[in-house]
Amino acid sequence: MALMRLDKYLCDAGIGTRSIIKKELKKGYVTVNNEMIQKPDYKIEPAMDIITYQGETIHLDKYEYYILNKPAGYVSATKDNTAPTVLSLINSHRKDLFPVGRLDKDTEGFLLITNDGALSHRLLSPKRHVSKTYFSIIRGQVNDEDVEAFAKGLEIGDEDLNVALPAVLSYYTYDVAIKNHPWLSDCMKRLDLEQISDSLSFIEVTLHEGKFHQVKRMFHAVGKEVLYLKRIQFGALTLPTDLMSGESRPLTPEEHALLAES
Repeated sequence: MALMRLDKYLCDAGIGTRSIIKKELKKGYVTVNNEMIQKPDYKIEPAMDIITYQGETIHLDKYEYYILNKPAGYVSATKDNTAPTVLSLINSHRKDLFPVGRLDKDTEGFLLITNDGALSHRLLSPKRHVSKTYFSIIRGQVNDEDVEAFAKGLEIGDEDLNVALPAVLSYYTYDVAIKNHPWLSDCMKRLDLEQISDSLSFIEVTLHEGKFHQVKRMFHAVGKEVLYLKRIQFGALTLPTDLMSGESRPLTPEEHALLAES
């Protein structure tokens, strides 16, 4: 088996720079097979040895994939000077993770986090038209005319292309919406929308592209306003019902297979 320097392994795993790792080793934060190691040049077999940092086992996988249930208030970026980023919600030492695409700061829901650039490029390629489904609370009565308008495509004032691609729009009563989305009641309270009235609509919309503020602009084009927006599906992957807002977890093998089909 190929041997590897311990400090390089830890560096590649995203623990820190070589100089930082040297200090962490001196503090006794690293073990190899339950033995404290303090030498940066100590040789390990990555496929055989068990390496821990501050009690946590370190795995050096080439790629990592996480599903995040993004809360409002977080920016879909690797760095930002004004707001916390979605990466701060991911439990990983890696420094090369990034969000696949973006959700607006006030938009919640499914966001894929990875360091697999080729996969990200494939999923975001305009040629592939990977679907994205959103749940939304709308101010205004969504009707069959809106469904038809979305199905035909809408002019949304995009500088590059004035027409958004056709989208699938469905609307529901509150009773049906809360049955499918149990978290909706808490959401309504948080938005101070406890009074159900004819001025609110509950919808799902599936897009096959990702223009800037697209859902908001499409509803604006039919004279309505998006009050709340949550992505519930990305390609063949659905936001897990047991993943609370702000929580993340690695993809399962089954989800990896579905992702490959997207």
